[in-house]
Amino acid sequence: MKILLDTCAFLWIITDDPKLSRQARKLFVDPENEVYLSVASTWEIAIKYKLGKLSLPNPPQEYIPSKRRQHNIDSLSLDEEATLHLAKLPDLHKDPFDRILICQAIVAGLILLTPDELITQYALRSVW
Repeated sequence: MKILLDTCAFLWIITDDPKLSRQARKLFVDPENEVYLSVASTWEIAIKYKLGKLSLPNPPQEYIPSKRRQHNIDSLSLDEEATLHLAKLPDLHKDPFDRILICQAIVAGLILLTPDELITQYALRSVW
């Protein structure tokens, strides 16, 4: 399986937060699965860190790549096809970061690992 992590799922995985569901944890640790973190999520983390809304032990430019490597999470770049898919997306979810993750998951055929119930209203595979 190819899995795209929602930003909060990534943060909960790297901190071993109990908010991470049992099923999400099981999918994440399965060595058969390929796991990705979108550059949109790293962008969101950097913004929240800079605004003081997210505390990290190190600056995001050090912390995020280090944690991705430690947990065998690949980076998923943002491509034109995913951004153009935004025009086709219904306005069910207003968060721009979540909307681009939805588009990336749809376009690339990824399963989105997210606790966000609004995302489940879209035509994509999501798990929590």
